[in-house]
Amino acid sequence: MSDYYERGDHRGNRAGGYHSNNRGGGHYRDDNRDRSGRREFERRSGSDQDLISRFHDIDGRSYGQYKSVIGDYDYGDFTLHIDRVQSDPYAPPSQLRVTSSPKKMGIPEELIETRDQRIAVADFLAREFAKNSAKTPELHIAKCGQEILERSYASVDKTTVELRFQCQFPARGRTIMGHSMARLADVDIPYAVMDTLDFVSEDADEHMQNLKKHVETYVDYQALQALLVQNGWIAFVANGSVLARRSGISDFPMDSAVPFTSPESLAETVTLPHAGEVTGMALKPGITVIVGGGYHGKSTLLNALQRGVYAHVPSDGRELVALLPSAMKVRAEDGRAVTSVDVSAFINDLPGGADTVSFSTENASGSTSQAASIVEAVEIGSPVLLVDEDTSATNLMIRDERMRELVADDKEPITPFVDRISGLAKNGVSTILVMGGSGDYLDVADLVLMMDSYEARDVTERARGVVEAQPRKRSDVAEFPEVKQRVMLPVKARGGKAKTKSKGVHTISLDRQDIDVSSVEQIVDGGQTEAIAWAIRALTDGERATGFDGVLTMRAALERLEDVVEQHGLDGLGGPAKSAFMVRPRMVDIAAALNRYRSLRVSE
Repeated sequence: MSDYYERGDHRGNRAGGYHSNNRGGGHYRDDNRDRSGRREFERRSGSDQDLISRFHDIDGRSYGQYKSVIGDYDYGDFTLHIDRVQSDPYAPPSQLRVTSSPKKMGIPEELIETRDQRIAVADFLAREFAKNSAKTPELHIAKCGQEILERSYASVDKTTVELRFQCQFPARGRTIMGHSMARLADVDIPYAVMDTLDFVSEDADEHMQNLKKHVETYVDYQALQALLVQNGWIAFVANGSVLARRSGISDFPMDSAVPFTSPESLAETVTLPHAGEVTGMALKPGITVIVGGGYHGKSTLLNALQRGVYAHVPSDGRELVALLPSAMKVRAEDGRAVTSVDVSAFINDLPGGADTVSFSTENASGSTSQAASIVEAVEIGSPVLLVDEDTSATNLMIRDERMRELVADDKEPITPFVDRISGLAKNGVSTILVMGGSGDYLDVADLVLMMDSYEARDVTERARGVVEAQPRKRSDVAEFPEVKQRVMLPVKARGGKAKTKSKGVHTISLDRQDIDVSSVEQIVDGGQTEAIAWAIRALTDGERATGFDGVLTMRAALERLEDVVEQHGLDGLGGPAKSAFMVRPRMVDIAAALNRYRSLRVSE
């Protein structure tokens, strides 16, 4: 028991267990200085008591003395690693890790046999640590959303569990508050760690059941993804799914939402490892048009599908909503940069003779930006496009008969999407489209879904009757031209030293140049934005093995980068050592961010 404070019992037989009896002696050199006169410390090793005592010893000293604790400390149940100590109280917080073993923490071997299981276990631990450390303002770990994702700050294999987090070392001005830091090391950190990792104590049964449910949910989702491919489907929505969200700023399920039920004509039953037999709506390749009145659930269904590229946590409501993982939502995006994209399938013969076969602009219009996004998605190999009329450029989507009559074809440089969508489907690129204001897409639809008070109905035959009764002159272009694969060149850092960072979910900053990814709607976690920032740095830096070199296409370079991440994890992207804030992004989203990078260069 410490002289400075009392500690209550923790998890039964673990009470008071962190003050161990000499599990190793620490060492440091307090009087060594580097060439610039700054104090330099060796990495220490010792027990938890060594660390706590050291914090008490340096109470009241200058802040730089905190660096004397960098090292590895045995707490018995786990090891605490202090990898980086902030240079002053106002610098980014210090970088810490804890490691243990699944066996020591009571994580059953059968829960970590496969890679999918290990990702799910790590995601669960990251969430639990965020919850357990929330009451300690000095501790920081990235918050998790509703998606189960691969995260740099939590990892599990058959021998090791690791959690990474940050800690704000306390100070008064620039004077060390050693007794306060000792309490963090003696009480707050080990309690947060053990509340997260302990699956063996008598009161850990609920903790274990929640972990198992988390793993089972992720395994079922991955099995459903495999069944999409096996059965030749592009999407599946299970009956009983809750698609509506609580509000526009909340991703939690709406309490009073109407559960989803598949139209009988589209119902299929799958068998999953843990959920067993599940019936739901299976969407086949081709053109799916979602119609219905305003506020009846069209965009709600589309939004659930676009998030279906990720697994979701238990009780989210969308656990068994799956979409092929490289599907892309495309939209209009005024002002985005476009670099050497062949948009001639949609835009040609521009006034002034601008080249649309290798089209570039610093400030795209709505129609050119959406056309570029479609072509870029096809270039990177996306098998499904998601389009919502609410976020689309009208003049790219449709051109009705009256406008065709008023404006001659030779005066209109835009070929609307409705004329190109069948050619895309013929080339293997499906489209799921929300359209409530124009019936032109009924001509080309393979499936027409009507959302009526959040209930899905198959109205394909009825739509064909409408088309037959009210025919329109069609201008479909049967073939969609082959999309050019662009070859990328390295990019030099601007303004001296290279700087790489992200800001929330929407912004990446490279060398003081911002990349706005707010319209890349399937980026759902700030950690993904952080990882994308470092991925772009790796790709565009010509000295990196994964970098653009004037030979590799963007797609080939991304495939190489994917191999690096598979082999080395997110640390393979080359970001900060032992990053505590990266989340694995999709390669198609890295491509989307690259395509908005104004410094991108393409080989001619």
